Amino acid sequence: MALFLFSLIPPFTWITLFITTGTVPSFVFNFFGLIAFIVPLWVCVFFWRMDVEAPRDEPIRFNRFRRKVYVYCFHRDGLRPFSRTAWGVRAEVYDWDNLRAEACSVYGPMGSGGLIETVTLAVVKPGTHQVIDRFHFAHEIQQGEMYWAMAQLFMQQGPQALPTFPRPPRDWNNEDVSFNLARRLAPKVRWPAELDLESRTEP
Repeated sequence: MALFLFSLIPPFTWITLFITTGTVPSFVFNFFGLIAFIVPLWVCVFFWRMDVEAPRDEPIRFNRFRRKVYVYCFHRDGLRPFSRTAWGVRAEVYDWDNLRAEACSVYGPMGSGGLIETVTLAVVKPGTHQVIDRFHFAHEIQQGEMYWAMAQLFMQQGPQALPTFPRPPRDWNNEDVSFNLARRLAPKVRWPAELDLESRTEP
């Protein structure tokens, strides 16, 4: 909201000057005023869409009978915040045999330095090591190693090979989010009907 209100300052200033002086402001004033209007509005729309369009969760489904992995991904494009096609949820299907886990550790631009760890799954071209796509898997390397080990166990030996968890898995769609406005605005996870059925069944 603050960015949106800030973006309104240049046009209101232009109108006020035009009414009081009766002349059109100079080219330099118009040029920098246009930039001061577009940039905050651009950033405002980007953050607004990130807040209200990102889903409550981005689940990944593993189907050992089909040897497929189904990924529910939210796509965004900072250069095109007004686009309808560049933003939105897409459900992708990948072959399990073409997935590779990648760990990345970098220091982010923070006040005292901050270590940022992430684990992604890379999709390689069959028979090669050429990466054709990537998607997020875990926020920390240790967590990613654990999740990847469990995914491998499940795909190779089945659910009986997995450890017993004391709590049932969380369902973000059905959790009580009444006190979190951002969570209430976030769309629920809705798989396409065909992929929802395919990811849950055998061939």
